[in-house]
Amino acid sequence: MNNDRLSYILNQLGEEDNPYGAVSPPIYQTSIFCFDSFAEFRAATKNEVKSSIYTRGNNPTVMLAEQKIASLEGAERSKLLSSGASAISHGIMAFIKSGDHIVCVKDCYSWASNMLEKYLPRFGVTHTYVDGTDTQKIIDAIRPETKLIYLESPTSLTFTLQDLPAIAAEAKKRGIKTITDSTWATPLYCNPIKLGVDLVLHSGSKYLGGSSDIVAGVISGSTEDINLIQRQEFMQFGTVPDPFMSWLLLRGLRTLHVRLKAHYESTLKIADFLEKHPTVESVTYPMLPSHPQHDLAKKLFSGGSGLFSFRLKTNRYSDIVRFIDELKLFRRAVSWGGYESLVYANAAAYYEGDDIPADRLSLIRLHIGLENSEDLIEDLERALSK
Repeated sequence: MNNDRLSYILNQLGEEDNPYGAVSPPIYQTSIFCFDSFAEFRAATKNEVKSSIYTRGNNPTVMLAEQKIASLEGAERSKLLSSGASAISHGIMAFIKSGDHIVCVKDCYSWASNMLEKYLPRFGVTHTYVDGTDTQKIIDAIRPETKLIYLESPTSLTFTLQDLPAIAAEAKKRGIKTITDSTWATPLYCNPIKLGVDLVLHSGSKYLGGSSDIVAGVISGSTEDINLIQRQEFMQFGTVPDPFMSWLLLRGLRTLHVRLKAHYESTLKIADFLEKHPTVESVTYPMLPSHPQHDLAKKLFSGGSGLFSFRLKTNRYSDIVRFIDELKLFRRAVSWGGYESLVYANAAAYYEGDDIPADRLSLIRLHIGLENSEDLIEDLERALSK
């Protein structure tokens, strides 16, 4: 996307009629909307997918955010929801029924796996996990009852990629829906719909918002698919995006291209530093030449974000604890995508003495924020020296 088009979407699209010439769009903080006549009221109720009647369905502030995200994605329509987990559950549930089967990539986001392992089996829906690095394994896992392939490229802990165009093409031949979580790359660096994927979702809490102050989700696709999701799951379960949250998301979108570039540049410096450090076993970042799927990354992404993982050369739980506790600038927290740098150790999911898989004990995930990269490197160097 050229810079003029990007600037138009982020700063002007849908804002031509802002009242009083306001630079910032208004927040329609209202639960209901009224009509001048019975005829207008009736017309709105006949087309609730497009009309603002009750904010549980549509709201002008929410719809403006949806319009901008759809344009960034190259999608016909987007639907904003109250969380990324809601986008995942709505996207899956809209296209399956009892007896169906789902193929899902390993190491997907925990609430996606929770949906497959604990919720859907109650309704007779089965699943198969596959190593998404091998497209043939995904194809081989397809059954006659498979209705959906769920992807996450890259996965947000182990950073493995899937060949989205190849998988989407095979799924279309068989009438199977494809969904991918593209939170890591954002719509600026990857457009899965243009690669053939049916639906793309994001946690808006991450880079789209960018300030660690909102919880949001969004799912994009064809008008037909998004209308179906709105009529069925969205209206039924009421996972409503708040107008003020939507306005904060709009504010975040205006600076997305600036923030993401800064995240990416700092991450390349810090990942390179870690790759050369004697206490580090390996670094996993798709945009590094050392990543085993780097060629695929260049095919899928026009840039990278601030999230990656690495492994320390240790098999001692106490070493991991000490490294994490020694960090001063990196905050110990879940999530990512904000201005602050974060650290998450996979060992935190276990207690000392637990049987931790060897490939997970020393696995550490970093989110590189907008602080000075040299300061972050100094913080890591000091903690690693301990």
